[in-house]
Amino acid sequence: MEWVSRLIFALIPTEESYVLVMDRTNWKFGKQDINILMLGISYKNMCFPILFKMLDKRGNSNTNERKELINTFIDWFGKDRIDCVLADREFVGEDWISYLNDRQIKYYIRIRNNFKVYLPSKQKEITASHLFNNLKPGQTRQYHKIVKIHNQLCYISGTKVITDGKIDFCIIIGFNKPEQALETYKIRWQIETLFKAFKSSGFNIEDTHLQKIDRLEKLVMLVMIAFVWCYKIGDYIDTIKPITIKNHGNRLIGVFKLGLDYLSRLLLSKNEYNPLNINCFSFLLCT
Repeated sequence: MEWVSRLIFALIPTEESYVLVMDRTNWKFGKQDINILMLGISYKNMCFPILFKMLDKRGNSNTNERKELINTFIDWFGKDRIDCVLADREFVGEDWISYLNDRQIKYYIRIRNNFKVYLPSKQKEITASHLFNNLKPGQTRQYHKIVKIHNQLCYISGTKVITDGKIDFCIIIGFNKPEQALETYKIRWQIETLFKAFKSSGFNIEDTHLQKIDRLEKLVMLVMIAFVWCYKIGDYIDTIKPITIKNHGNRLIGVFKLGLDYLSRLLLSKNEYNPLNINCFSFLLCT
């Protein structure tokens, strides 16, 4: 794992610090639950896989499993390389938030609408959504006073949205800078794109018949390297032959998919297909 993680880290363009995204993906093969807790690095509208942990169980991760990933990242790359950590509603809890607070790791984590929020300045507890009830859909609010959630101090921001015709809220808690919370949290969707590339839009990893954890780990690590390889090829092609932008503003094809298609054709054609004369192996070179 360390070799693979260091390789991927070296292939990503150097920045002072990175936005980390934590999420979990799972599927079922027969009676076997395959459950992966992933930590990724956000870069250029994509999330690069950097660390993961196979969970030998069904359901959510626990605090110790999440801490293990963050602690490993810090051991290998340094705490100063973390700008902040993003996570969805699964990743909450007193011990987890306490860990991030105590280590002064910036975070923006979504919470459920019905969470209880204690307002020290008013000496009362309310439901999280009540702080944002009077907003119009699309409006945002940053509550600039510190609140308590699960007995942990944090800031809270939120927006009212319409989902499937129903009123909903996106409520984010953070270590600091509540004015950045909602905008920064939008980056979290990138890990969903990563999982899609691992599955139906790329490597079809769910089709594997592997069930033993150690073999699955090796397979996931290979897919991690392949994903970064394909993305870097696609990113290079986009610089010399830009991807067409459709009328609604989306790309005709994603950067990862562009690289995957090019590399697949090159390998399957025994190097007879290479219209751009690219040395694809050069994209795996790093210092």
